[in-house]
Amino acid sequence: MATPVTPPRGMRDFLPADKATREHALAVIRRSFAAHGFDEIETPVMEDAARLHSGLGGDNEKLAFAVMKRGLKPADAAAAAESGDLLALADLGLRFDLTVPLARFYATHRAELPTVFRSIQIAPVWRAERPQKGRYRQFVQCDIDIIGESGLLAEIELITATAAALDALGLTGCSIRINDRRILTALLAHWQVAPELNERALIVIDKLDKIGVEGVVSELGGLGIPTDGVAETLTLIADVGWNAAEPTPPVWLDGDAYADLLALRAALPGVRLVFDPTLVRGMGYYTGTIFEISHPDLGYSLGGGGRYDGMIGRFLGTDVPACGFSIGFERIVDLLGADAASAENAVVLVYDKGTDPARLVALKRTLVEQGLRVRLEQRTKNVKALLERAAGAGYGRYAFVGPGTPGAADLEFRSLGG
Repeated sequence: MATPVTPPRGMRDFLPADKATREHALAVIRRSFAAHGFDEIETPVMEDAARLHSGLGGDNEKLAFAVMKRGLKPADAAAAAESGDLLALADLGLRFDLTVPLARFYATHRAELPTVFRSIQIAPVWRAERPQKGRYRQFVQCDIDIIGESGLLAEIELITATAAALDALGLTGCSIRINDRRILTALLAHWQVAPELNERALIVIDKLDKIGVEGVVSELGGLGIPTDGVAETLTLIADVGWNAAEPTPPVWLDGDAYADLLALRAALPGVRLVFDPTLVRGMGYYTGTIFEISHPDLGYSLGGGGRYDGMIGRFLGTDVPACGFSIGFERIVDLLGADAASAENAVVLVYDKGTDPARLVALKRTLVEQGLRVRLEQRTKNVKALLERAAGAGYGRYAFVGPGTPGAADLEFRSLGG
């Protein structure tokens, strides 16, 4: 029995129609981000392994693909494997996100960049995920970041540009859940969580929608965290909204952070912002505002981001304010249909056997000059199957060409839509 010829687990091939849909979505996102003053950059697919495992990437560091050192001797490899010293085995790794490479990029090129740098990065990343629906080992991220702006202007610009990209893609009904890490820190302090347990406690809180209040209380208790009042607070949090500070703010609410969120809402009247005090975002490098894209029909986010003021300082030795927003491209592209306008401009010329090749090429050239995408297909016995394949490849119209067809103006195009 022949061995199935498939891509590696968690990685995919894309047929022409799928590829066309993806490229259309990427083009829309790029245009929208660029219109808001962001400039696209490119970074290598690999970074130094020590940089990828420096504590900046949170749990994603555990999912990084390592690249073995060249010329590694078997004895040295065996010794390193036995000791568990990854860096003795690998000096490079595939990037697991675009934020760590951006921080390195900025540290490398700071002198050549504007004081406030607005970047676009759209590129594949790799994680050794357990493949499942919506999770892949290779996937595309679409990031915008603002480096050098410490005020709320950064968050306002990022949310505005991201909302505009979603609108341009035709995605309706989206909202942006928003919170601040300072509010979460104040909540943990209210529960008397030891600072060294903060990150582990946040991971548990992030599972609230999956395991419920009782599950969170149980897991926090398992970490040795006092749970008196935790269930009561989490139950009350569900009713906390934009009026949290009136008339009496909850004792766990960080007033400065909440005031910043109110200022964001006032500056973004056209964006549906939802204050969610239990929103965590998984990355440990977030320091302030955090946000996620939600859709009412989906149980998972379509993207997210936040402020990470401490990351770039790890490379430069001097802290630089930074904030970013990432669109979850793989999840969003699954919600999109084919680009109808592109399909309408893609035509198939079905020609009879014996038609002069020079005439076919002349017809094709004329149509291409009119801005159409043109494919030539020889008529087969099963024309229906031929046309179905063309429609599946993203072509919207077809015309028959015979030996007596005078010219392009005489072609009678029909829809492949039905």
